[in-house]
Amino acid sequence: MRAEEHCVAKDIVNIIACEGIERVERHELFGKWRMRLGMAGFSQLRLNLAVSNSVRDMLKAYSPNYRIADLGDGALYLGWKNRALATTSAWR
Repeated sequence: MRAEEHCVAKDIVNIIACEGIERVERHELFGKWRMRLGMAGFSQLRLNLAVSNSVRDMLKAYSPNYRIADLGDGALYLGWKNRALATTSAWR
């Protein structure tokens, strides 16, 4: 089983088929997380350019359909065929 089938399949089932206590994850926009973490006293750290380049190279070797975007807001965005999937950021 390929990584994207394993990971994305679980997310799809969780989002579409599960509600209430069966729902494992609640996906939210990065802006909401940024606001929550900031209000809790955390400050966002800028990710090192070497990190984004390493991730981009690994994904390129795995599949040309993955994309990494750095929008200049301190986070990295993972996409699949121009569709946003996940965001990662660092906090202190």
